[in-house]
Order: sequence, then structure tokens, then C-alpha cells
Amino acid sequence: METGMRSLLSDNGRYVESFRLFLKNSTEHECMQQFIETRLPDVVSSIGDGKTVINVLGVGSGSGEIDLKIFSKIQARYPGVPINTDIVEPSPEQLLSYMERVAKTPGLENINFTWYKKTSAEFELQVKKEKLETKYDFIHMIQMMYYVKDVPATVKFFRSLLAPNGKLLIILVSGNSGWSTLWKKYGSRLPLNDLCLYITAGDIADMLSSEGAKQECYELPSDMVITECFIDGNRNGDLLLDFLTETCDFNKNAPPELREEIIQDLKSPGCSSVKDGKIIFNNNLSAIVVESD
Repeated sequence: METGMRSLLSDNGRYVESFRLFLKNSTEHECMQQFIETRLPDVVSSIGDGKTVINVLGVGSGSGEIDLKIFSKIQARYPGVPINTDIVEPSPEQLLSYMERVAKTPGLENINFTWYKKTSAEFELQVKKEKLETKYDFIHMIQMMYYVKDVPATVKFFRSLLAPNGKLLIILVSGNSGWSTLWKKYGSRLPLNDLCLYITAGDIADMLSSEGAKQECYELPSDMVITECFIDGNRNGDLLLDFLTETCDFNKNAPPELREEIIQDLKSPGCSSVKDGKIIFNNNLSAIVVESD
């Protein structure tokens, strides 16, 4: 790593601000919502067959916006069937937002929420220590696999929690995204720490294939407007660059040579395209659905 830079995750306030701006400038949630509307009903069509209760586990669920859309599809497929859901989320701010969202959302009466303010690793330790035996009919891990230390072991553990007919949904940046281009070229020069891994859905799919897991992969086209990144002194541009590089105050702290290289590559076809005068970053995601053994 180049000296003088620190991870964006070391400044929670700036991370949350840049993340919110990323969501505002990207079609991240829209592309997930389209997947949930068009594909998820088939994915969950058999998870609750013959069951009086459906158990769901959300790992790294954030503020719950996507979770509640997932629940709506499970409820539509299995009307009236009670749902027990465990929510694992380490950020107290995100967890509080999720709870507030649940309190304001009608139609969740048959869903029982249990909250864990933990990382996935801390949750795994608790399950093993207390010998918890809950098996889940649906587990979703959306945009969180970057924040685990041992990806193969984590995937293996959560697969072990699947009930018969259960499904594990992993959503991550695609192997053909601009993120993949950036990470492959600059990962070793950016402030990677033990809180963040540069990993794509392609890496996860290869890992699952090597283990003989039955999986299906869906591409989720997404983009992000990054035009402001190229305007000197633009605060939004600075925050988006922080998010793209996972670096706190990248513009201020990155060596000039590295900054110039990344700025140029962000404009290149490997990362972005130009449309109507705007620079559009390739934010494509992939959804991997893994079936229980």
C-alpha cells in the first residue's frame, strides 16, 4: 500500500456519507429491486413447502430496505405462514434504521425479528459456542462479503445452516464490473485492511464450483454517475472517489502519481462509458443462488 492513506472504514461518518451518495448516484438498489421483482419469486418458490414456519437469516442487512422487499415475495408465495428472521448487522446506526423501517411498514405482522448487532464472524462464533441448531430456509448476504476475513470458510459455514430446500443468496459486484478492473490493477496500492477484501461474484462462483455446490448466477446491470469525480474541489466528487478507492480523503492523501493513474482509468472503457456528457461507471452486480446440499 502507498503510505499516507487510510481505509475509508476508519472514519465511520465519512463512510456513511460517501455510501449514501453512492446509492443516490447509482442504480444499485434499482437493479436489486428488479431482480427481486422478476427473479426472486422463482428462487423462493419451494423454500417453505410443507413447513409451518419459514426461517430467514439476513447477514449484513444494513437498513433493511432490500430485506423488506425480499419478505414481500416470501409472503406472497406463502401467505399467512409465520416467518422468523434473524438479522445480523454490526452497524448500530444501520440496525436502528432497520428497526425504524420495520415499525413504519405495514403487513409485517407475521414476521418475528431477532436482532444481532454483530459481524458475520461474531454471529458464527455465537452459533458454534451456544450450539444453536436453527436451520434457515433462506439466507441472504447482500454486498457484505467484502467485509469477512475468510471468504471460503464463511460461505461454507452459512451453507451449513441451510435447511432442506433452503437457498443462499449472495449479491456482490460482478467480475466484469468497473470495480473488478480497479481492484485487479490497484488493490495492492490501496489501503486494504483486515476489514475489506477486493472480491467479486466471479471469485465466489469459482469457489463454489470447486466445492461442487449447485448454484445459479444472474447478472444485474447497474451504473453510477461519477462525473463529479473529475471536478477539482467538488465535495461530492471527493466522497465518490473515497468510496471507489475505499480510501479516506483519497484526493488529499493519495500520492499524485497514483491519483492521476486512477483518475485516468476511471474514464477508461474498462471502468466507465460516456453518455449524454456524463461519465457512467460500470457498477454491475451478480446474484448467486446456492441450493442446500
